[in-house]
Amino acid sequence: MAKIMLDVKELSTKYITRFREDVYAVDRVSFQVEEGKSLGVAGESGCGKSTLALSLMGYYFPPLHYMSGSIKIDGREITSMSPDDVRRNILGAEIAYIPQAAMNALNPTQKIIRFIEDVIQAHDPSKTRADVRDMARKRFEALNLPADVLDKHAVELSGGMKQRTVIAISTILSPKVLIADEPSSALDVTSQKMVIKMIFDLMRDGFIRSMIFITHELPLLYNVTDDIAVMYAGQFVETGPAEQTVFDPIHPYSRGLMRSIIVPEAGARSQKLEAIPGTPPNLKKPPAGCRFAERCKFASPQCRASDVAFTAIGGGRGYRCLYPEERLREVYAHA
Repeated sequence: MAKIMLDVKELSTKYITRFREDVYAVDRVSFQVEEGKSLGVAGESGCGKSTLALSLMGYYFPPLHYMSGSIKIDGREITSMSPDDVRRNILGAEIAYIPQAAMNALNPTQKIIRFIEDVIQAHDPSKTRADVRDMARKRFEALNLPADVLDKHAVELSGGMKQRTVIAISTILSPKVLIADEPSSALDVTSQKMVIKMIFDLMRDGFIRSMIFITHELPLLYNVTDDIAVMYAGQFVETGPAEQTVFDPIHPYSRGLMRSIIVPEAGARSQKLEAIPGTPPNLKKPPAGCRFAERCKFASPQCRASDVAFTAIGGGRGYRCLYPEERLREVYAHA
């Protein structure tokens, strides 16, 4: 049986605005990521993907606040730890994060080696500068990054090189879980390919042991992840193997999302593009029923009135809808 690297159960987090309003950005999210596996998270802007990424690291600071749920990394519960313990023992060493706009994450006044010194010495103060340089040089060479980058400033690097350098710094302590939040955005196609290859080389070579990959590019998720979770208004509405989720979605939102993009693979090229009507709900006051009901052409009055549980249907698949799977298939066939 595969080892579970990340086990999340009923995780809920919120933002508190300066007007003391609650924004329920992540609501009762549950999933697991096995060792050697990758999970892709897809959804519209504002659905909670990046908030989920921040929440998974267990390091909460205003305006983000933990509400409830469990986060276990390699069996270790982190939600009960103090912020100092999380910063000292978890971040970077157990779970690492590649942020959006990673190319802007490097201070232009410092050399790259100084960032690496900060990361390593924060976890192991006994490491000398010589130790850090030797460790960084070996890691950079293993990832086909020139060792002379260590003595350069960020402004001396191209966009693609900056992104790869940030990835190398983020994973220098070989974390068990890597969260990559839009790691290939704002890059040209060639640089995207190099960045994605680098991330998967890290998994292949054992520098990281599992991954969560967040992106808007659904065809990319299909090609680079084992499973996909579709997120809408703070909730997972469908999870499953990547190929099935892309080409045979169950939830109406997943189906609408997949039909609103161009998928170049055979069998999908002739598909007519369709826009999803309406807008997502206000997460300050989430609706009582299904959060997608106001945009779903198959919704019934009951969908708007009742809370909707997430249903597992086997084969690693599950979805959040009042309709049984067979009924949804029937509705789609006559739509």
